[in-house]
Amino acid sequence: MGVVATGTPTGRQTVRLPAEVTSFVGRRHEAAEVKRMLSASRLVTLTGAGGVGKTRLALRVADEARRAFPDGVWLAELAELDNPSLLAQGVTEALEIRDHSSRPAMDVLVDHLRDRQALIVLDNCEHLLAECARLADRLLRAAPRLRLLTTSRQALGTAGEQSLAVPTLGLPDLRGARPSLATLARYDAIRLFVERAAAIVPGFELDEDNRDAVELICRRLDGIPLGIELAAVRLRALSVQQLLERLDDRFRLLTTGSRTVLPRHRTLRALIDWSYELCTERERLLWARVSVFAGSLDLEAAEAVCSGEGIEREEILDLVAELVDKSVLLREEHRTSVRYRMLDTLRAYGRERLAASEEEAVRLRRHRDYYRGLAADARAALFGPAQVQWFTRLHLEHANLRTALEGALADPGQAVRGLDMAADLLYHWITSYYLGEGRRWLDQALAVCAEPTAARARALWTDSWLAVIQSDTDAAAAMLEESRSIGTRLGLDPVLAYTALYSGMVAMYRGETRSAIALYEEAVSRHRAIGDPVGLALALIRLSLAHSFIGDSPGAIALGEESLAVCDAYGEGWHRAYTMMALGVDVWRQGDTARAAALEKESLSFNRSLDDPLGIGVNLEVLAWIAATERDYTRAARLLGALGIIWHAIGAPLSGYGHLVHYHEECEAAARRALGKPAFNAASKQGARLSFTEALGYALEDELPSEETAAGGRPSPLTPRESEIAQLVARGLSNKEIASSLVIAQRTAEGHIEHILSKLGFNSRAQVAVWVAEQHRTADAEGEHPPEDTV
Repeated sequence: MGVVATGTPTGRQTVRLPAEVTSFVGRRHEAAEVKRMLSASRLVTLTGAGGVGKTRLALRVADEARRAFPDGVWLAELAELDNPSLLAQGVTEALEIRDHSSRPAMDVLVDHLRDRQALIVLDNCEHLLAECARLADRLLRAAPRLRLLTTSRQALGTAGEQSLAVPTLGLPDLRGARPSLATLARYDAIRLFVERAAAIVPGFELDEDNRDAVELICRRLDGIPLGIELAAVRLRALSVQQLLERLDDRFRLLTTGSRTVLPRHRTLRALIDWSYELCTERERLLWARVSVFAGSLDLEAAEAVCSGEGIEREEILDLVAELVDKSVLLREEHRTSVRYRMLDTLRAYGRERLAASEEEAVRLRRHRDYYRGLAADARAALFGPAQVQWFTRLHLEHANLRTALEGALADPGQAVRGLDMAADLLYHWITSYYLGEGRRWLDQALAVCAEPTAARARALWTDSWLAVIQSDTDAAAAMLEESRSIGTRLGLDPVLAYTALYSGMVAMYRGETRSAIALYEEAVSRHRAIGDPVGLALALIRLSLAHSFIGDSPGAIALGEESLAVCDAYGEGWHRAYTMMALGVDVWRQGDTARAAALEKESLSFNRSLDDPLGIGVNLEVLAWIAATERDYTRAARLLGALGIIWHAIGAPLSGYGHLVHYHEECEAAARRALGKPAFNAASKQGARLSFTEALGYALEDELPSEETAAGGRPSPLTPRESEIAQLVARGLSNKEIASSLVIAQRTAEGHIEHILSKLGFNSRAQVAVWVAEQHRTADAEGEHPPEDTV
């Protein structure tokens, strides 16, 4: 690797940094943030997992900032320095200081830097952390114009230090829509792979044939630059698809790196070995044990699953904090809690270590039992004030719940527990986007657990509700018949109550209204008798809808009010929101559209807070019907357009409420007649183009978002001023530069940026930049202009 020596017109400045031999991809926004931090602090540390690109970022920032340091910019590489006592000597040599006296190296270094305005990059400090902290403190006290930029797995922990956790390279959010090819190519992880692949295979390009494989490769490697570069090298012998297929054995596959880099950067395993060796024995033990978790985990889960046999429960908190400091665990902020996540590459390494320790089976069992208990606790707390917190927690734990189910159903001795767990998660399946997955788990568990037990009976009626929501009423009816048979034979009153309830849903869907009412009345009676408020509220809601359907408004209202009373007695919200939806339907049928809309919007507000797509869909349906009744046909058409997207995502229109479909059809027909085909189609398409959040805002606020606040016709949650500042953030300007550009105080600019991050749900300027790029997409992705070059 070459060395660049750059001189100023005065001849005083020297830059001793390695020349870049490959292009520098992305990091524009992180680089701007590091520059801002260097302007405010004399010691900045870049932290992050091995291979994430801390060194490249530090060197790029140092090179770009060289004009601010007339006395030089220097790199001191510390990775191969094993003797802590030689640290000062190593830095002295890196700065090319010639001193032949017998003075201590630290004194020589201090005297040399005392009056100099220079920047020193101390690279790879993690194995000499305490010594580097002392060195930094001594130098910064003695040399007031000196700046230090350090890279380390963890911060030095000295006074005045600012640290930046360097993230992995950006990838599309899995929860969002599939990006266009042009948009995908803008993500830094994808750009890096494509550029390195093109260097290996001339002419390589991202196209529709390889885009999914490239994205999956980058995702499997967590967006870690080193992993992506090592993977691209393998294209000498493999196709992209073959490379993806072999990534399960990533540590053996990714072993070919540049001979000019440090040995531990030549293979992914060597790099992680280095991080592992820097951990204490108990930190290593926790690293291995945490590898049984999927997705993320909280402290309570870590204490339950990872304690014992070498780690006391009360030690877990401190050990987690140490692994966060060492960038082995990533800290994630959530509304009411903190969670921790491990990159998949580090998790795979930890799993190998766990298997070698011969305690993998123990930790997997404890993981399975913990999440089995969590599912049962959530079911017990279903009907009460903690309901939303439990639903939110289960959503965050979905990957771990899936892992626990897999483990239980793979073990014949634990299959019944898996069956119970899948049934306990009923409300997790129906209040999220996991409806189809929930049914698959229940189907799988029922296939394994064929004995006619109470557990099977409960799982059958649970599965039947998911089948009803999916409009698979024949399968639902068959499951309910078997469940009822088991319940009758074993004398299981709860089973008989629920089979009556869900059989009523099947009958209602089939147009057998009188039969459905009789079944709902049986369900109400049975649930009252056994004291089950969950089933009682649900049966009252369905019975209210049935009475409304046959024109019995007084009966429908009375039943709805009784359901509200049951919910309010327990401080329950979800069934209450559905009750208001049912009441809204009958009030609308009576002609009181204003009150009906208020009921639906109150219900929608709760369902939005829970992110319940089924409830949201039904609320929007009724609001569309109300709009058509009020002859606001354009609004009705827009809501119907938005509904098409929602019902497609769920898998069936008016899922679980099939008897209401004719109201949808009448609404659509009325809007088509009133507007005419061109105007109806235009309004419907306008609704379909709204994002999920925008559609809910429109439904609740009765007005479309302003199109002036975002580019490309995309409505924006930001104010015009915030949008302007977001554009400047995307260009890589620091807070100080933004303030100067807009002639506002720096503190004001910082406040705007905090609001932008909060509104968009982001935690970094880089995410804002990607969002801005998304806002500039046109309807025709192929017509997009390429982003500004950041290489």
